[in-house]
Amino acid sequence: MTWTVGPISRTDIVRYQGASGDMNPVHHDEPFASGAGFDAPLGVGMLPAGMMSAWAAGRVGPERVRSIRVRFKAPFFPGDTLTFRETARRSEDGLLYVDLTCENQDGALLVQAWMSFADD
Repeated sequence: MTWTVGPISRTDIVRYQGASGDMNPVHHDEPFASGAGFDAPLGVGMLPAGMMSAWAAGRVGPERVRSIRVRFKAPFFPGDTLTFRETARRSEDGLLYVDLTCENQDGALLVQAWMSFADD
């Protein structure tokens, strides 16, 4: 299954960073981000990680979540469109395993996640 969110606005990034308590200027201040080597203020992987894990848990049932692992690969920027992909497989150990990825519009991998859920 695939779904897309975006384009992500600077406001989306600032709102998330404020809610998370991380108001590092690299997320909202153009000159600061530029001085740190970025083309624009950047978003961090926890926003797409939260989106993908909430989506998967909502589909399968949050009470069935057994584990979540996340690997952050690259930041995203205002104007990016995020594409999420999910692959699910059942295992003999009685768990449902879901592999999730998030890429930007250029196909760059931003976040990988792995979730396990109790079987029905």
